[in-house]
Amino acid sequence: MALRPVMVNVKALDPSAVGRFWAMALGWSAYSPGVTTYVGPPGGLVWPDPVAVGIDVVPVPEARTATKNRVHLDLATTSAAHQAELVARLKALGATPADVGQSDVPWTVLADPEGNEFCVLEPREIYRDTGPVAAVVVDCADPRAMARFWGEAMDWTLLEVTDDRAVWRSAEGVGPYLEFLRTPDVKAVPDRVHLDLLPRPGDDKAAEVARLRALGATDLDLGQGDVPWTCLTDPEGHEFCVLAPPH
Repeated sequence: MALRPVMVNVKALDPSAVGRFWAMALGWSAYSPGVTTYVGPPGGLVWPDPVAVGIDVVPVPEARTATKNRVHLDLATTSAAHQAELVARLKALGATPADVGQSDVPWTVLADPEGNEFCVLEPREIYRDTGPVAAVVVDCADPRAMARFWGEAMDWTLLEVTDDRAVWRSAEGVGPYLEFLRTPDVKAVPDRVHLDLLPRPGDDKAAEVARLRALGATDLDLGQGDVPWTCLTDPEGHEFCVLAPPH
């Protein structure tokens, strides 16, 4: 038993607009089967996607605060020219430059139309086959502690763990990486962006949630009421949801 990341959940005042931005940014498609907007690879809605980690944009009434998100996306590029072209195209779509204290770095930090930060990376060999999303990046205080929790929580492969970072990729070696990076920031407001995890077909969601609690996860009440998913936080307070498995 273990879970897999299937979506990056983004809260937005206007989920349709934010979903359209990310669909155009990634060359994917936006689907709105209900109140949320799901962004995934083109070709029709396939969920969970066998390779990509999709983006699910959900409506909330509260605007984003000025606090930097603890979860963001890194976008992959194949050349310096591709990086420059992508940055220019994203700005034309409504992205704006963002200052998160990065100083002089080879990647470009931008924010989507509702202020959620993301990075357009310079070409890196490790991300050559990830698709448009190179990595889902999570700020944390202790990557080794996060490696212990998330390594047990997920069925992804732990590729690296140091004092500064912990890195996973799917057991099949496809799609984006998941990277927990050590930062001095601490949580000040509820997370605007979080991971959604999914049990494998046939696994018991209640048993998975109980297993996560035993590992150190804590129940989270966001006023969600009676819903088919379970909201939790990891030992550092990162919010995440365990979704109902597909039938």
